[in-house]
Amino acid sequence: MKRILSTIILMSGLLLNLSQAKDNQLKPFTADDLINMERVSSPLLSPDGSKLVYVVRKTDLEANKGRTDIWLYDFSSKKTSQITKDPASDHSPKWTNDSQTIYFISSRKDGSQIWKTSVSNPNPIQVTKFDLSVNTFKLSPHNDKIVFSTHVFRDCKNFKCTKDKLEQEENKVASGVVYDKLFVRHWDTWLNGAQSQLFVVDLKENGTARKNVNPVSKAVNGNVPSNPFGGDEEYNFSPNGNAIYFSARIQDAKEPISTNFDIYRVYLNNADKPANLTEDNKAWDTQPVISHNGEMIAYLAMERPGFEADRLQVVLKNIRNGRTKYLTKNWDRSFSSLQFSKDDSALYLTGNHLGTKALWKLDIRSGKYTLINNDGYIGSVTLAADKMVYGKDNLKSPTQLFVSDLDGNNPHQITSNNSDKLKQIAFGDYEQFKFKGWNDETVHGYVVKPANFDASKKYPLAFLIHGGPQGSFGDHFHYRWNPQTYTGQGYVAIMIDFHGSTGYGQDFTDSISQNWGSRPLEDLQKGLAYALEKYPFIDGNNACALGASYGGYMVNWIAGNWPDQFKCLVNHDGVFDNRMMYYATEELWFVEWENGGTYFDKPENHEKYNPVNYVENWKTPMLVVQGELDYRIPVTQSLATFTALQRKGIKSKLLYFPDENHWVLKPNNSLQWHNQVNDWLRQFLQN
Repeated sequence: MKRILSTIILMSGLLLNLSQAKDNQLKPFTADDLINMERVSSPLLSPDGSKLVYVVRKTDLEANKGRTDIWLYDFSSKKTSQITKDPASDHSPKWTNDSQTIYFISSRKDGSQIWKTSVSNPNPIQVTKFDLSVNTFKLSPHNDKIVFSTHVFRDCKNFKCTKDKLEQEENKVASGVVYDKLFVRHWDTWLNGAQSQLFVVDLKENGTARKNVNPVSKAVNGNVPSNPFGGDEEYNFSPNGNAIYFSARIQDAKEPISTNFDIYRVYLNNADKPANLTEDNKAWDTQPVISHNGEMIAYLAMERPGFEADRLQVVLKNIRNGRTKYLTKNWDRSFSSLQFSKDDSALYLTGNHLGTKALWKLDIRSGKYTLINNDGYIGSVTLAADKMVYGKDNLKSPTQLFVSDLDGNNPHQITSNNSDKLKQIAFGDYEQFKFKGWNDETVHGYVVKPANFDASKKYPLAFLIHGGPQGSFGDHFHYRWNPQTYTGQGYVAIMIDFHGSTGYGQDFTDSISQNWGSRPLEDLQKGLAYALEKYPFIDGNNACALGASYGGYMVNWIAGNWPDQFKCLVNHDGVFDNRMMYYATEELWFVEWENGGTYFDKPENHEKYNPVNYVENWKTPMLVVQGELDYRIPVTQSLATFTALQRKGIKSKLLYFPDENHWVLKPNNSLQWHNQVNDWLRQFLQN
């Protein structure tokens, strides 16, 4: 009897422990968690290095948008405080040279205008009251001027003229618009003739703007910064504040087929005569940064005209004598940002590197470089005389800010946004792997295990395919395609950086051009086979493939050329017919380079890997997603995909967003996207 009682007590205790373990188990990551994460960005050290400002974005589901505020970190007290608290969005902070005042853009009044506030006693004051919204800006080195960008009509002499024209256009009775050259539309906007241009305004002694505004870039017929993605990284003051350097592409009939951006210098007392500093290079020149002593300009440059994914090299030009040197000529990486050290002896660079976004320090005199960070994803980098701050995220953490010395030593985290949420979430562990892909060349990939992983189980697979195609699915906390939203549902996620991906050398990136359906598909097939052999917990017969943009193209290609591998497919904004893609997309340089010419000159190149030619082989259920405002891969591509699926009797759905572009950006739309995709996977994948 005692033995039976002891057994009952023991079993009761075990059951209680199991129940408590289950109750204490962290919850898997969900799309709701993703959407509601605070996003940290735009760190900027004060000139004296004592303080740091940065931006925090919070999601407002009721307003269906993100709202941003500016925060401050004090290194002496190690305390964090919120500088702006208005319901409007405040962003793009800039320091005055005394480290006491912050200028920023706010949407709280008169559209988006420039405001300022003291850090010791935050009380925002409006600096500008223009008739047009300010898009970007920079404060002059002596804090006596602001250079800013806004959209204007070139024939207007003041901002009110542009404002009146826009109102007239909106209120006119006839709705027709006449075009006589491309671009007609770009990214997600039909063009109306207005350009993004730079202007300069003097500041009063109290730091607010005077009335007189003078054009800076008007003599160059192009968008400054560039549309649709250019920002204040494309222009800079000279150290003495007398000149501005900016990057621009001439807006003419060649614009849709040209990647020829040049860097110009404009003296503010002679803005009608800009000097083209990179006229000899017919490819892309961008992101000019000026040394603190004013003697050198460094910038990023491509070599091949018409190729947007060419290697961005670091170029150094002596401003006085014009001598130019390619500092990274023999260094097979493409860079995305650069800045001078405070003593001008080095450049700090970021760029994709073997499935990560890395940070390097390049010694200008010797040409030697040091890899400071090679894990995760390095975002913004800001420097002071004695320290460096950078944003960093990875597949298990959204961006946090870290401080280190100037060589990257002694790093430590200084922000803890989302810490309470993260403590309650189970993320899937991950690792990078490599295998022999096309031509027996090394290809890298990532596997992310399901949350609360059990090695004794087999799990279904979400096979994610990145876009670009010259991109990378690396160690990065992505806010649209985050593998943890799939591992949180009990799936394994695999991402392959197939031939064409960035961060593995330019030859590797180049190899996809005119080979969209061959080499990458071979890498995906070999990568999956390798992963199934290496990771026995993956159920290869219980898999779905998902992709957007080029990834969506590849989903369509898989449907016709690898139709038996996957139980379901998800195609977001994918190319269906290369012929109509060529004639309907906006940036023609892309499709012409990738296919070796125009469709009318080289139709055989466009047709070689055209998904529409293999629809007869389609049989896999597919969810198709498309935004109406996507002018990169127009809506008819997805409508045609869905028509083909329906007419063939293949189980399929179309998720259509009338208010989204190539991406799904509105928070509630993003939640709907994730819910529809997840419901689709659950129909076919058995946990």
